[in-house]
Amino acid sequence: MSHYKPYPAYKDSGVEWLGQVPQSWTVSRLGFESWVRARLGWKGLKADEYVDEGVAFLSTPDIKGVEINFVDVNFISEERYEESPEIKISVGDILLAKDGSTLGTVNVVRNLPRAATVNSSIAVITPFEALDSLYLFYLFKGAYLENTIQVLKGGMGVPHLFQRDINKFKIPVPSHAEQVVIAAHLDRETARIDALVEKKTRFIELLREKRQALITHAVTKGLNPTVKMKDSGVDWLGTVPEHWEALQLRRVVSAVKTGGTPSEEQPSSDIIDGLAWYTPGDFGNGLVLTTSEKRVSDLAVSSGEAKVYPAGSVLVVSIGATLGKVGFISESCSANQQINAVIPNSRVHGYFLVYSLLVKTEAMWFLANAATIGIMNQEKTKDIWLAVPPVAEQEAIAIYLDQESSRIDTLHRRTELSISLLKERRSALITAAITGQIDLRERV
Repeated sequence: MSHYKPYPAYKDSGVEWLGQVPQSWTVSRLGFESWVRARLGWKGLKADEYVDEGVAFLSTPDIKGVEINFVDVNFISEERYEESPEIKISVGDILLAKDGSTLGTVNVVRNLPRAATVNSSIAVITPFEALDSLYLFYLFKGAYLENTIQVLKGGMGVPHLFQRDINKFKIPVPSHAEQVVIAAHLDRETARIDALVEKKTRFIELLREKRQALITHAVTKGLNPTVKMKDSGVDWLGTVPEHWEALQLRRVVSAVKTGGTPSEEQPSSDIIDGLAWYTPGDFGNGLVLTTSEKRVSDLAVSSGEAKVYPAGSVLVVSIGATLGKVGFISESCSANQQINAVIPNSRVHGYFLVYSLLVKTEAMWFLANAATIGIMNQEKTKDIWLAVPPVAEQEAIAIYLDQESSRIDTLHRRTELSISLLKERRSALITAAITGQIDLRERV
């Protein structure tokens, strides 16, 4: 931000969160500069009244993107639309989510491809002539009004902004010409930053795809590109090296056990000693599980209530939305009933096994024996097919994948940090511009 200049002179705004503003600016209340309104209800409007074609009926998810969604939305009849003419949307209106966890989500109506209105979770704000709509939009995107909303939100059980709250928001008001300049500059700069973020986000997706492809190839084809191949006889394995075996998991493990929760000595985050007790929430992006939120006591272990799995086992999430997540354990541990512990025998190295299972999520969903909630019981887990090389080759593949995955993960982390810094810069630029910390009048 060093290449921007401040205004020549400043004054105290009289608002704690705002601090000083340029000498020529004023501070006003939002209710003095705009028309704020919202609908408390729609006279018992129910989902079965939605129509295939009609007036776009926007809810908070429809305003969360860069552009407002007017297409994949619910629609209401013209008659319902006319019941509340005060919240008919026009170009230039600001739409502000005023309820729940998404409170403060905001967007501006830059174009209106069809007639539209909002549900009761959204306030509609129409700026008066002295207030530019894009400038007001960026005011809501800046840290100043975000902080104001968070303060109000923090004092509520169920977060909600009343119209009287919104009307009382104190806002900095430069001349209309300055507002237009500020908004235009922010449009240009945020679009440039957003394009960079999108590009880097796509790069992260490509890194994930590359990592998955790398692992899949290594655990099914090996590291030797000239090795003679054979048909595995298993659709999702395809061809495998001629000296490898295609085996079901049951052939390479000594046991598959399901975790549980001790009834007497409950797992707790307060337990210092004892064993790590893993749940699906402890599975992160890393391949090796090292930290659990809760532990089981030595008493639960000695009494047999806590199931114990040996070091070198592979834990597999066996139910729910994260079914198929895997982790290698280098120390003995316990786990809850949502996790199967796969204990390898001498035919497979646990670290190779975790890489092999890492690419079998789709197969696990296929084998899961429930229509709505995926469940992999012990027998279904044992049915998973693997390509199994000699143990020495397994170890070499695992070392190779560690090295290559580490390189990709480093790129991933650096790119995520870059995205984070870009977003911080975007937020800082908006806040600095709409509070007058930087002078943009010469940047027309």
